[in-house]
Amino acid sequence: MSDNNTELDTQDADAADAAADDDAPVDDAPDADAAADEGADDAETTTDADVETADADETAAETAADDEAAETADAADAAADGDAEADEAKDEESPFDDDVMPDDEADLLIPVEDYLSAGVHIGTQQKTNDMERFIHRVRDDGLYVLDVSQTDTRIRTAADLLSNYSPEQVLVTSSRQYGRFPAEKFAEAIGARARTGRFIPGTLTNPDYEGYIEPDVVVVTDPIGDAQAVKEAITVGIPVVAMCDSNNQVSNVDLVVPTNNKGRRALSVVYWLLANETLDRRNAGTVYELDDFEDAL
Repeated sequence: MSDNNTELDTQDADAADAAADDDAPVDDAPDADAAADEGADDAETTTDADVETADADETAAETAADDEAAETADAADAAADGDAEADEAKDEESPFDDDVMPDDEADLLIPVEDYLSAGVHIGTQQKTNDMERFIHRVRDDGLYVLDVSQTDTRIRTAADLLSNYSPEQVLVTSSRQYGRFPAEKFAEAIGARARTGRFIPGTLTNPDYEGYIEPDVVVVTDPIGDAQAVKEAITVGIPVVAMCDSNNQVSNVDLVVPTNNKGRRALSVVYWLLANETLDRRNAGTVYELDDFEDAL
């Protein structure tokens, strides 16, 4: 009987130990550490993915910006090429017309043939209401013919105006390729300042800009190409003298000199005459030749 009791006690002890083992807390730490490691890996993977996405977005943005800049540059180049082609086309136009001014006997600064050979009278195939009073007629090919006698008169009037200013207070600008050399030569001849090529915004309006200047009058080669210079001159309240073709708006121009403002030879002639007339009114005694104003291409 005692042996049976001992066996039962032993079985009960084993059962108790087994129950104790079942009730003991399970060690989840290794599994938790593994989960944490997986979470960290996932977070790192996500971070790497975010970085890669950000890099891709930045690269895409830079590419888009580069493409846009390239397109803008291409458009600017195309526009410049178009202007150059238009300039060359106007230079190649037939220079002689039978009828270029109302009074064939008008007293001009140079023979009318010299104006015509330079193509000063050749306008565009568009006209504005502003320029209608300076147009003599329209040719069969649709080109408007500027009144050369008014060109001549306005050159004299512009010289009268400019001679009233100190040379260094006169500014001449030209963004047009064919106007740059004669504009610079004009400035050199009369002692003025020149800004050719792109007119930097703030040149007349931003005292903090290192190229800031304060002229008293501005001469522009084309109100369209030199629109920034015209805008700033109006802002600071100084007069604008402009070479204007048949297609120009002149609402912001104080003195119009009607001329072909796209042709190389035409601009050379007009700036040459304006320089000599201005110097004459100052009694400078210096006379320039037309060759001085023609750029050797």
